[in-house]
Amino acid sequence: MNIKLTKTQKIKINSSADLYKIMQLILLREDKVDRNREHFWTISLDNANRILNIELVSMGTVNKTLVDPMEVFSIPLQKRAVKLIVVHNHPSGEVNPSEGDKDITDHLIQAGNIIHVKLIDHLIISEKSYFSFKDNDLMEELAMSLKYVPPYVIKQRYEKAALELGEKRGEKKKAEEMARAMKSKELEIELIIELTGLSKTAIKRLKTE
Repeated sequence: MNIKLTKTQKIKINSSADLYKIMQLILLREDKVDRNREHFWTISLDNANRILNIELVSMGTVNKTLVDPMEVFSIPLQKRAVKLIVVHNHPSGEVNPSEGDKDITDHLIQAGNIIHVKLIDHLIISEKSYFSFKDNDLMEELAMSLKYVPPYVIKQRYEKAALELGEKRGEKKKAEEMARAMKSKELEIELIIELTGLSKTAIKRLKTE
């Protein structure tokens, strides 16, 4: 269900507090009975973090709502969103994330990476407070998870890392050869450091013929 926004609500989101002010009002607009059920919303953003759309994806029970990645990303894709924030409420008033909340966030991060709609935050809200995954470093932590990463993507990551490691080793070897040559000509060690990027200890360890 699309949430109709006023002009003042169609703003650029600079912080989690900005979004909470809007979502708190949306939650409080609900009937008291519905406020006692979990809601799950998507907030579609453009590249400048301006709100394109707010959509109620699902409404569940007092402590659970079903969330499917296909449903979550359907409207953001239609709106040509490049970023996404998801929001859900805890009717109990306790806004700390459950393991289930972390798991669905993990899943949505990886799904967003595949379709190039970046999930930048997940807010858990109540009528009086909220919790931001981003502000509490959980987005960065979950982004490192491999649980929902397709095997072919994991393979690509390892191949890229191996290639980069090989390139770095090659660059280091060239730097050491340059340092060795300059050291043999008795150049000042400070100049060798500046030209090669090697540490003083590494240069001192190099043997010259």
